Amino acid sequence: MKNSSSYTAVAYLFLAPALILMAIFTFWPVGYNTYLAFQDYAIADGTATWNDFAHFKYIYEEELFHSALKNSLLYLLVVPCIQLAALVIAKLVNNKLPGMTFFRATYYIPVITAISVAGVAWAFVYKYDGMLNGFLTWIGHALGMLQGEFTRVEIDWIGNPDIAIYSVMVFTFWKGLGYYMVLYLAGLQAIPAEVEEAAILDGANAWDRFWKITVPMVKPTILLCTLLSTIAAMKAFQEVIVLTKGQSDTYTALFYVYDQAFRNYNFGRAAAAGLVVTFFCMILAIIQFRFFGDKK
Repeated sequence: MKNSSSYTAVAYLFLAPALILMAIFTFWPVGYNTYLAFQDYAIADGTATWNDFAHFKYIYEEELFHSALKNSLLYLLVVPCIQLAALVIAKLVNNKLPGMTFFRATYYIPVITAISVAGVAWAFVYKYDGMLNGFLTWIGHALGMLQGEFTRVEIDWIGNPDIAIYSVMVFTFWKGLGYYMVLYLAGLQAIPAEVEEAAILDGANAWDRFWKITVPMVKPTILLCTLLSTIAAMKAFQEVIVLTKGQSDTYTALFYVYDQAFRNYNFGRAAAAGLVVTFFCMILAIIQFRFFGDKK
């Protein structure tokens, strides 16, 4: 028993630095945010008065928050797209061929690129006279779809409210693809080579091996990546602020939290909205654990 107690004490001693950091930068902010959600906080003198559920009632009835939450839920469309693409690319770059290290690094470059730099580059791509419209104009002329020497495609990719949010999703897809590709690559490399070799000897083609061997064996990785991607989609903010600044129907729930806290200085309402977003993230996480988790 003494040895068991000493091992426990040593274990907690090693955990202490991480627990202290989590208490300061995670548990305390979450607890204080929950406290503020039920308070009217005055930034001038730092006083807070209890207001029951007034903030929650306000955002429940506010059309702007409904629209922001709808945009955040719509943003979840990027999750299956980026996960399937990342898994397929990871499968392709998992082959031992010349130059594969270069391709892996190339796919990861957007992940380490600063969001501000990437946003400026993509804003140029989406301009009226930017690369995307220029490319579509060239394709149109090549296929004979556009007539006249000066006819060109002029689509307002981030100014048109009907397509702006999908344009931001494409940016998110490009920015995060390499990150999930690396996670899937780690999962794929943990699959014993003998399993695929046995399937090949049994006559399984590449499609059957992918769906009947690869996907089931990387299911824990799929759960992790899908969960991370879902939370990131619900928290979409940086992409929005660098590309559209919340305009053109790209006003997400987290942008609403930012707006209330740092533009309107209504920290209580921002905290309440943040809790609502957290609640939706928890519900989505439970659904994903039910779907991808171990059903034993």
